[in-house]
Amino acid sequence: MQLALALLVGLLLLANLFTLTLVALSPAARAERAPVLYTVFVLTLVISVPSILLLPRWLLRPYRQLVDEAERAPVEASARGRARDESEFVLETFQQVVAQLRAKQRELERLSARAAERAATAEQFSERVVASLPSGLVAFDSEGRATVANPPAHALLGFEGRAEGLDFRRLLARAPELAEMVGRCLQTGALYRREEVPLRLEGGRARRLGVTVAPVDPAPAGGSRGVLCMLTDITEVAELRETVARKRNLESLGEMSAGLAHEFKNALATLHGYAQLLQNSSLSEDARASSTAALLQEVRGLSEMVNAFLNFARPKTPDLCDVNLRELLDTCTADLDTLFRERVVVLDTGGDFPEVRADERMLRQALLNLLRNAAEAIPDEASERRVHVNGWVERDAAGRDWARVEIADTGAGISEDDLHKIFIPFFTTKSKGHGVGLALAHRVATDHGGTLSAANSADGGAVFTLRLPA
Repeated sequence: MQLALALLVGLLLLANLFTLTLVALSPAARAERAPVLYTVFVLTLVISVPSILLLPRWLLRPYRQLVDEAERAPVEASARGRARDESEFVLETFQQVVAQLRAKQRELERLSARAAERAATAEQFSERVVASLPSGLVAFDSEGRATVANPPAHALLGFEGRAEGLDFRRLLARAPELAEMVGRCLQTGALYRREEVPLRLEGGRARRLGVTVAPVDPAPAGGSRGVLCMLTDITEVAELRETVARKRNLESLGEMSAGLAHEFKNALATLHGYAQLLQNSSLSEDARASSTAALLQEVRGLSEMVNAFLNFARPKTPDLCDVNLRELLDTCTADLDTLFRERVVVLDTGGDFPEVRADERMLRQALLNLLRNAAEAIPDEASERRVHVNGWVERDAAGRDWARVEIADTGAGISEDDLHKIFIPFFTTKSKGHGVGLALAHRVATDHGGTLSAANSADGGAVFTLRLPA
């Protein structure tokens, strides 16, 4: 716009000069063209004079803006107080601003150097911390490549050389279960806490690793941007645990043997008494028949006890099929209806009972034993006589569904000393019974990949929890 205005003013000035030239060089036409020339001259003068006055102002507008900015610039007050022309003031202001910018730049460089030094120090400290960890630490990025592996991790995995940049399948080739966990964590963001995995080293040596696999910055839609693995050698702990388990098994075997011997001793004493009674020649026919029937009943009881022991000692392989827990519980309730009526116990069920993959006959026997024990655990003098069965489905950290069945009674509960013994065969606190029912129920749960646990509820009474894969 300023260039166009300058050209316009120049053209107008040339037009004025041309008009004056025509007037001066043509005296004959002066009279004829005087009005036209005069009008053109006046118009040209009216347009060109304001344009000439406005042109410098428009041309100097950027300079004025520069002066105004210099006035507002954060410079020393001494520069403003001295009487100088605007160009010197602008130049001095510009120099001071440049000096301040250079000072700020040096300060920024100093701060950047300090930040870089701190970052390097923090990185070195982190590396020292990772290297000094007694447990193995391995980190993988989103692509599954190792980014960090401390010396204990190298020693545990038996890997020599540089681990950074290697794929997790190659680095964890000797622990395939751990590699599978890492792959699943990368894909789904699954978290694994205190898992135990086997590790095969050179020469066939086997070790046990306690691992925790956690996602790094898990994504909302699944997956993660990396995986962190904590590794601990728990071989000695596992061996100690197995030793303790064997010791407990031996203790359980001793108690089971003592219980079995006690049951046999009682049965043999009874059989001996009836045999002596039958030897009495003066015994009437009715008394002899009654004694014979009692003797046979005792023999049948002894046979049932032996069969129960054999079933526990040599369990059969489960014949798996789809079993509806709700229907199975209804069947068990119908079978125990007479017992619950005799003991005046109310049985109620509620919750969600999904289908499970199980041996229907074995699972039915386990539920019958649990329900029968719950009804018999309520003493005769108890005012509230109820057995409540509740079911629901829960999901663990690995995404697997489990069916849980809780059987709670309103009895006196289980003493703390007996809680760890109730699943031992032939251990019982009842005056009648062999103490094999709970042991068989526990074996059934274990054979199906589940668990059976016992506890005392806060309101009194015992609670048995059966957990099976749904």
